[in-house]
Amino acid sequence: MVRSSGIVQNYYEHAQQEGGGPTLTVDEKVRNEIARNGIVRPQGYTVSWHSNPDIEPHHFGPAHPMKPFRLTLTNSLVKAYGMRTAMDDYKSRAATKEEMAEFHKEDFLDFLQRVLPDDDGFDTGTGLQYNIGQDCPIFDGLYEYCSLYAGASIDAARKLCNNQSQIAINWSGGLHHAKKSEASGFCYINDIVLGILQLLRYYPRVLYIDIDVHHGDGVEEAFWSTDRVMTVSFHKYDGHFFPGTGPVSTTGPPNPLNPGAHHSLNVPLNDGIGDEDYKLLFEEIIGACIDSYRPSVIVIQCGADSLASDRLGMFNLNIRGHGACVEYVKRFHLPLLILGGGGYTPRNVARLWTYETSVCIGAQLNEALPAHTEFLNHLTKDSDPKVPFPTLIPPLIPKYANANTPEYLRGLVTSIKEQLRYQKGAPSVQMQHIPPDIMGIREDVDMQIEEMRMESDEGWRREKERAMGVRGEMYID
Repeated sequence: MVRSSGIVQNYYEHAQQEGGGPTLTVDEKVRNEIARNGIVRPQGYTVSWHSNPDIEPHHFGPAHPMKPFRLTLTNSLVKAYGMRTAMDDYKSRAATKEEMAEFHKEDFLDFLQRVLPDDDGFDTGTGLQYNIGQDCPIFDGLYEYCSLYAGASIDAARKLCNNQSQIAINWSGGLHHAKKSEASGFCYINDIVLGILQLLRYYPRVLYIDIDVHHGDGVEEAFWSTDRVMTVSFHKYDGHFFPGTGPVSTTGPPNPLNPGAHHSLNVPLNDGIGDEDYKLLFEEIIGACIDSYRPSVIVIQCGADSLASDRLGMFNLNIRGHGACVEYVKRFHLPLLILGGGGYTPRNVARLWTYETSVCIGAQLNEALPAHTEFLNHLTKDSDPKVPFPTLIPPLIPKYANANTPEYLRGLVTSIKEQLRYQKGAPSVQMQHIPPDIMGIREDVDMQIEEMRMESDEGWRREKERAMGVRGEMYID
């Protein structure tokens, strides 16, 4: 939520000049910013903020598009606006190995814990087994990085379970591609799955929504055979764009007697979808899902690579258009876990997640970025020369024509609603324990998923066997 008017320029000039007498401290400037933006704690609900600054210094490599520094920019903006005063602010701890082993295999965790970037004894065969390579490199502090972002999602989920928070935010999380024993698409540990497993200890039904430009394949696979989690992924799909999964026809196990049948919903989109089409599609589909499935809690992955001008994305969303999805799910007044995800133009990632934080707390921010924002120079690289101040909501330049016709979008809505009809309402569950098929992610289901993937792409299997790897998320046409 952003206030934008003709007085914004005057506001920014005043912010630069404030304290023309005594020099103000940063804390005093933040207090002034809180007053200007009218930031207060939300009435009737609590928002919690989960982060750990030790995540931010990690580095995938100079040429790698994943930049944890985007979290530094996000935190600096949120702090500069004073929004953390409106939330319960938690410094999250690292997830333990036992907590991560609730989903991931121990041999995979052992590998992440012991491997070093300069390890001369590194077994390339073992690296291939765990899909370590260009997309998912080994870097200093890898295990610490994984355990910290996973710990933040686990902690956020527990705050919802304990009713200490109604909206819990972890922008370092949302790494949706990681599999049970395999890294994928810049993701090593699937914090989303770990967070949902916590929620299932208390909530009967979890609705998982993914608005990253890439398919949320790791979360879909993890809960493939249960009706206690419904996954809905909005993503680009053409059969080749990473990870190459998520057609509308993939709706869960093909056997209608499997509890997970019709509970994995996919909304495959073409290049260039914009704000208006995306918002209408999102609201119609998610509204229908909530009416039919009646979730007890919602988890939304807010990948910023669906923004226009993203380094790897191919959609044309603007910051307000993306944020409208968060605003919509918030209206249902259900417990809400907000996670990050993709996003490879750091300055726009920071702007987006700052804006969506303001949506969560119900604040209306001035559009001009606070003049005391740390690393402000990193947020002005693409400033419009016609705009005399750095802005939270810059116009993002579309790179692709919209290839989503009205007929195509109507067909998606029809297909999704047909799958919802097959669900026959919300499942009734007993809450004594988490069902074994969720905790263990049955081996036979894992094998079926692997067989389906290999059968659908024989070339993928041959390249894997040759140890050449496959086209990953870093691939750009």
